Amino acid sequence: MRLDRPTGYVLYLLPGLWAVFLASGRRPDLLTVVVVAVAAVLVRGAACAVNDVVDKDVDARVARTVSRPVASGTISVGNALLFAAAQAVVALLVLAVANVETALVVGASYPLIVAYPYMKRVFFWPSAFLALVMSVYVLIGWTSVTGSADYPLAVFGLYACGAFWTLIHDAIYSHQDKEYDRKIGVRSSALLFGRATKAWLAVFIVLSVSGALWAGSRTAMGPAFYPIVVFAGVFLSYQVVRVDLDDPKSCWDTFVANSFYGWIILAAVIAGQFT
Repeated sequence: MRLDRPTGYVLYLLPGLWAVFLASGRRPDLLTVVVVAVAAVLVRGAACAVNDVVDKDVDARVARTVSRPVASGTISVGNALLFAAAQAVVALLVLAVANVETALVVGASYPLIVAYPYMKRVFFWPSAFLALVMSVYVLIGWTSVTGSADYPLAVFGLYACGAFWTLIHDAIYSHQDKEYDRKIGVRSSALLFGRATKAWLAVFIVLSVSGALWAGSRTAMGPAFYPIVVFAGVFLSYQVVRVDLDDPKSCWDTFVANSFYGWIILAAVIAGQFT
């Protein structure tokens, strides 16, 4: 489940919280927030287990991942899949506490979650697929509050914000393993963009911030929303400028720091409700 490395959960959860607070207005329901948070841990945990099964042979050849349970033989493939299925089912039950529609939305995303590990083998830009999958939590957050899958345009603005943000932090993350990926033949953003990575990340920052600003423009957000979103973009730009893409530790530290961007966007959504 990677519970010892919570950054992945936070990156998955935060776009959902953006939508929860956008849909709820000034008084979000605490139970809904808890349900969405618990389900994010379970869905992410299931995704990690599936990923470990699909990537067990690759993980065994990469220093950073060689100790993962399935790759190292600590946990069998069968038990890993049972664990993944159990988490996926419990996540559905947890989200059904909010409403059945939310459980159906997350259930519809499960085939995409299972497909993602294979994208590194067949698709030249697997991060793009991951961005689409992770941003589904925006839809889940909105449905958990409204009980409806009829999404307004503002939700798709947040979806775009989350998707382009994923392209940024996953590209930085992938630079940790680029030499191994090159030898093994696995595709990644690091290999796709190469030395032009930071230029591409600058484009994605503009698009992510634009998605958030557009979402605000489609709702009754107060004036405090906009400068906070711009500040989030400045913060993310600073992270991209300072990261050393040839230093795995620098990449990891910057990947972890990326979560602050999501928190700042959430702060903007909350502040926009009160101004």
